[in-house]
Amino acid sequence: MELINQHTKKIMEGCKERAREAGLRFQDETLEYIVTNRDMLELSPKVMIPTLYDYWVNDVEVLKGKGKYELYPHNPYETVINTHPPISFYNDNNPDWLNVMIFYHVLAHIDFFQNNLFFRHTWDYDLTGQALADKRLIARLRSEKGRWVDYVIEFGRSVDNLVGYYDELSRLNRATIPSLSKRLDYYFDVFLQSVKKVKIHEYVHEIERYNDCKNRYGEMGEKSFFADAQKKYPELETVYIKSLRTKVTPKLDLMQHLMEYSPFLNKDENKWMKTVLEVVRKTSIYFQPQIRTKIMNEGWASYWHEKLFLQDDRIKGHEVDFARVHAGVTSLPRVGLNPYALGMRLFSTIEEMADKGKISIKFQMLKDSHAREKFDAGTAAGLDYIFRVRENFCDFTFIDTFVDQDFVTGHKLFVVDKRLNQGKMVWEYYVKSRKAKDYRQMLIDTLYHPPRIEIDPAKGEDDSLYLVHRFEEKPLVKEFIANTMMGIEYLWGGTVQLETSEIEPPAQDMETYSAAGAKEPQVVWQRVLYTMKNRKLSKTFVQADS
Repeated sequence: MELINQHTKKIMEGCKERAREAGLRFQDETLEYIVTNRDMLELSPKVMIPTLYDYWVNDVEVLKGKGKYELYPHNPYETVINTHPPISFYNDNNPDWLNVMIFYHVLAHIDFFQNNLFFRHTWDYDLTGQALADKRLIARLRSEKGRWVDYVIEFGRSVDNLVGYYDELSRLNRATIPSLSKRLDYYFDVFLQSVKKVKIHEYVHEIERYNDCKNRYGEMGEKSFFADAQKKYPELETVYIKSLRTKVTPKLDLMQHLMEYSPFLNKDENKWMKTVLEVVRKTSIYFQPQIRTKIMNEGWASYWHEKLFLQDDRIKGHEVDFARVHAGVTSLPRVGLNPYALGMRLFSTIEEMADKGKISIKFQMLKDSHAREKFDAGTAAGLDYIFRVRENFCDFTFIDTFVDQDFVTGHKLFVVDKRLNQGKMVWEYYVKSRKAKDYRQMLIDTLYHPPRIEIDPAKGEDDSLYLVHRFEEKPLVKEFIANTMMGIEYLWGGTVQLETSEIEPPAQDMETYSAAGAKEPQVVWQRVLYTMKNRKLSKTFVQADS
């Protein structure tokens, strides 16, 4: 692995200049390395970060990748990581014209990393430096504690998808507002809403009364406001003072809860384990936005490499070569999902709609298909609009907002299913639906969506850890439950219970229903409780969800 030569670096700097002129925004300094395909295979399990801490599963993934490469040799063009400065890796046999295309693709990725709000917590974080420090720390602990370090890493990584990613974003992105007194915050946020549970019109009236007091009496406005409130609610001062004595417990994710309250981890001889868990948690949070913006990120990069490459005079004579490579990257499959293709077409469609003023109430109110097709308000706001989309959306909101019937129909998209042809004894694919709501739901079902697991201290007995799965019509993967709960039991140092939902077994098996020609039974969800005690798992049934 080595830095690109000066000739190739000059090509990259030219791409930066043209990308900035087109509106992309990114920091000046970047690092580009030339690597072989085998280098790529060895770096991929570490998310292309050589300084990431060592973990035995990474070695297994490298061996699997090398085995696949021997059978199916392929040529990965590039990969880029969200570091400071951004680092990108390129295949050692790319010609100059291909590097022009790839550099535009990479620069669009960097623009996305550095401007999309879901990456906000990474903007001021030196991942490569911190990763190197973490790697050295874990290496030192391995020399002292041996294999127990890897047990802690494995148990931590089994639940590292449950980290408080959105809580971290909320803390960073919370708007700065003029500070109000604690008394005023309590009155409007707690007392009126939770204690008195006033109606909306009463709540609004109190806001108007406060504003009137401030306008009329200035600095004495709040005192005047509370003088009248005290007459209406004599108990206000008492409950407010009581609230000041009540300790507010910060919201913690599962890993934070284990590190804070685990009797086992907080023993003096085990506190080093908390350090390992913190490394696992920080690393997981850093990469959370990568898997929540896959379609947008790749679509954005594909959109810009196509747009900028075709305008670049340095690629004359290679248009056909570009078309061949570009089609391979962005072709839209009839079965399956290509995030490059889908994201690119969505951005192009959104730009066209915004240019014509179709992202408006006036257009949405149109019911006639011919009128919708001919509608053009000539706003020419498309480019500015897609930059705002790039800044504020993730894959879920991107798909939920913009995959409509016009998009599905215009690109001839559909939902595919398969059924068994009993005569030929083969599986046949067929078009199940061409409706936007079905296609949109199919896309949403493919997105990364970890389960929501919360700690319920009120239900825990005898120092056990009681976990509640907030069910969202997606059951937990059964084969992972036992090992995951065993790891949590180890880290907690006691009994662990997990409340979740599973499908209630039908009265008859599916073959009986099929033979009788009856419809499949309706799915019924049953609430169950798993208990892991002394490394033995048991299951009981509890009251079903209402």
